[in-house]
Amino acid sequence: MRVLVACEESQRVMVEFRKLGHTAFSCDLKDCSGGFPQYHIKADVRSVIEYNSFDLIIAHPPCTYLAKSGSCNLIRDGKVFNSQRYDEMLKARDFFMYFYNLEGVKVCIENPVAMAICQLPAYSQVIQPFQFGEDYSKQTCLWLKGLPLLIPDCYAESKRRFGKSWCAEMCSATDRSKTFPGVARAMAMQWGR
Repeated sequence: MRVLVACEESQRVMVEFRKLGHTAFSCDLKDCSGGFPQYHIKADVRSVIEYNSFDLIIAHPPCTYLAKSGSCNLIRDGKVFNSQRYDEMLKARDFFMYFYNLEGVKVCIENPVAMAICQLPAYSQVIQPFQFGEDYSKQTCLWLKGLPLLIPDCYAESKRRFGKSWCAEMCSATDRSKTFPGVARAMAMQWGR
């Protein structure tokens, strides 16, 4: 299967698909940090998709301007107060919708819960890292097209109720956005068969 993992500099998901023998690539505007530059395409992912054929695209579009957690930077007293940030949100929504509107390919889009003002389509599923053996909580939404729901495979029982917040511990946006190894492994094992 030909797999493209969009907006993934960490290469965690790509590596798990490669382990199963798939032709998988990561793609990001940033250099990769996963140690496999030969499988990383440093380019705008839209141009890569336009000129190549893939069976599965897993997209991690930037969430800075979409996430509900950032609403305090955009909305006060129920009104938009930051027009520049609103314009950035519209661009981010358009990029998200690019993946959502792809046809003829299986698609997973991963992002946190979005602000209502973004008007994103309803997500298919919400997952937590502790459902896949990680010791953290980080509510993550998946929008799925042509794929089954991701089935939790290894609960971290001790953290299920009192999981440490991943976002509270990580300093940089790049670190906070990395896919958890357990989630990456589940994606490959369940969708790569």
